[in-house]
Amino acid sequence: MNQNLVSESFCGYEFQMQHGSIGWSVGATIWYAQAVPEKREIACISDGSFQVTAQDVPAMLRCGQKSIIFLINNGGYTIEVEIHDRPYHVIKNWNYTGLVEAIHNQGKCWTAKVCRFIRMHQIFRHR
Repeated sequence: MNQNLVSESFCGYEFQMQHGSIGWSVGATIWYAQAVPEKREIACISDGSFQVTAQDVPAMLRCGQKSIIFLINNGGYTIEVEIHDRPYHVIKNWNYTGLVEAIHNQGKCWTAKVCRFIRMHQIFRHR
């Protein structure tokens, strides 16, 4: 797989594709944030992987982490669909922006639903 990523020399980059491990990214984000609390982690996580380990988000908040999660809502376990496309790889769509309320607003966080890049730019400009 060809990956082109432009970043500053002080930025790290992790990508787990060796085994296509569902659920790796949320837990990895917690531990990277614990290892370097002076930095901010940015995680791109698909909905299937997120649903497997969503219970780790309250731990991020309890630890005061400042991670940013971009949740890509593609409706299933994409890596599994590529291997063996069956209906059981399609998952229920959650109200992801409602997760903060579901965990009783623990910690300091905010959510936003973005369907277009311009909207994402507007949201971050006002934060």
